[in-house]
Amino acid sequence: MTIQTNHGNFLDTPQLEKGVTRFWLIRHALVEHNARMRLYGAMDVPLCPDSLVAQRGMYETLARRLPKPALWFTSPLSRTQHTARAIQKAGYGPHDWCVEPDLTEQSMGEWHGITHDTLPDRLSLPAHPFWSVGATELPPQGESMVQVCSRVGACLDRLAAGHEGQDMVVVSHGGAIRAALAHALRVHPETALHFSIQNLALSVIERLPEGWRIVTVNDLPLP
Repeated sequence: MTIQTNHGNFLDTPQLEKGVTRFWLIRHALVEHNARMRLYGAMDVPLCPDSLVAQRGMYETLARRLPKPALWFTSPLSRTQHTARAIQKAGYGPHDWCVEPDLTEQSMGEWHGITHDTLPDRLSLPAHPFWSVGATELPPQGESMVQVCSRVGACLDRLAAGHEGQDMVVVSHGGAIRAALAHALRVHPETALHFSIQNLALSVIERLPEGWRIVTVNDLPLP
């Protein structure tokens, strides 16, 4: 009797196949309290020092789970780089990373730094129920989520083509990760904003010859 072992591209084992172009997307850690009181978008704000200590177990879990070898990428904002360093110090080990400007958070332009209660009067479109603004809202001197999806998608395509068959750890932002999911699923950004992407949560997507595949979304690395 012949046992069928080739199941095409089905994920039917706990171990992910080697040699697949795979992105391990992690949202940065929680930012400090005062920053959360305002619309910070693409502003460079610090992480919450108390959370760095309290969530040590989550960093250790990520350090154990992330693949080796892997390429590492962060956005230009310090909160992603500090998060990457914390994961490495928690057990992954030191590793250089490349800074990718196209993986940064949505720019809120002139709305950066305003308090959340003053935002509704500035909007020209209804806010998204799970994001500060609707996907097509264009903040003055900023960018819409539609534009974020375009730049993040182009970045993912470029990285996938340049690093075929490799694992890539990307420490980025909630908006950018939603944009990555929109690109992979080929859905409108307004739809992708319904995804919950929590701090330190892991989302994994793959680029196969047949197209993009979502492996996991918003997986919290609980100790």
